[in-house]
This record gives sequence, structure tokens and C-alpha cells, in this order.
Amino acid sequence: MDMHAVYSLILVAVLIVAAIGVALWARAQQRRKQSLRLQERFGPEYVRTVNELGDRGQAEAELTAREQRVARLSIVPLSAADAAKFRQAWGSLQSRFIDSPKAAVVQADRLVYDLMAARGYPMGDFERRAADISVDHPTVVSNYRAARAIALSDERGQADTEELRKAVVHYRELFRELLEIDEPAPAMAPAVRDVPPRRVPA
Repeated sequence: MDMHAVYSLILVAVLIVAAIGVALWARAQQRRKQSLRLQERFGPEYVRTVNELGDRGQAEAELTAREQRVARLSIVPLSAADAAKFRQAWGSLQSRFIDSPKAAVVQADRLVYDLMAARGYPMGDFERRAADISVDHPTVVSNYRAARAIALSDERGQADTEELRKAVVHYRELFRELLEIDEPAPAMAPAVRDVPPRRVPA
């Protein structure tokens, strides 16, 4: 093989290596942009998912799959009449908290469930519901998880009144965002805020 052929082969090899390098660089840049986009969209939920799965790539695949799944759903706004009914129902449960905090938490969980169904979310198990909510409401999905944890603790007879109050507040944050209302959140009644913690029977 003459030197010209050798040089030609070397040149081809260099071009192939350069092309591969450019492709890898472009892919890395694309993955970096995707990571930044997911971090910006999901915020704390991105961090939680990475910590839960223990692998950034798996976490980003999970979050991307959530986006794709929710994009296929038909999430609709409430009618004015339905929104008014939900607001009224929430006001009623909040006013009854002092007399029956356990019942208020159960009702809050049910109202959030019904509101999600009315908006068009599929009503699978809790983790699937939380995952679906995280796509469009990432800042309040942690409230949903915190409220659910307290509700489960209450089912075991391990939640006191202060914890139940916090559960209602957590549910309220998600409820308001799903309801898509803009007026200031109604404060829990002073009597509710000042109730000393007590153990509630199961």
C-alpha cells in the first residue's frame, strides 16, 4: 500500500472519530438540556424522584414518561357551578374541623379525589395519582404526599389534632391549585389553630 493510500485511510479514520465525537457531544448537550428542563419543570419533585430511584437517568426517564402519559389525558377546567360546589364543600368541612378533626381529614381526602376525577385525572392508586399531579402541579404534590401520610397515620390511631390540622392544610393547598381559583386562601379558624395537640382515638 502506497503512502497516499495510507494517508487517505488515516484521514478517513480521523473524520470518523471526529464525527463520532461531535455526535456524542451533541447527545450530551441534548441530555443536559433535557435534565435542566425537567429540573425546572418538576423542581423538588425532580430531586425526590432522583433520591427515590437512586439514579438520575432512571428518574428522568420516569418524569418524562409522566409527561407523556399526562399529555394524553383530557384534563378539563371545572364549570363555574361545579367550582362553587367544591368551594362550598370545602368551607363546610373546614368549619367542622373543631368538632370532628378525623372526619375533616377523611372528607378532605375525598374532596381532593373527587376534584381530580372531575378534572379528568385517571383515578388509579395513590402513587399514580401523585405522579400525574406532579406534571402540572409539582409545587403542591409534596403537600398531597404529606397529607396522605398523616391520614394513614391517623388510621393507625397515631395522629394528634395538630397533625390532623396540618393534613387539612396540606390538602387545602392541593385542592386550591386543582380548583384553579385566585382569591386568597381562607385561614383556618383561630380556634382550630389554637387547639392543643391531643391524641385522637382510632
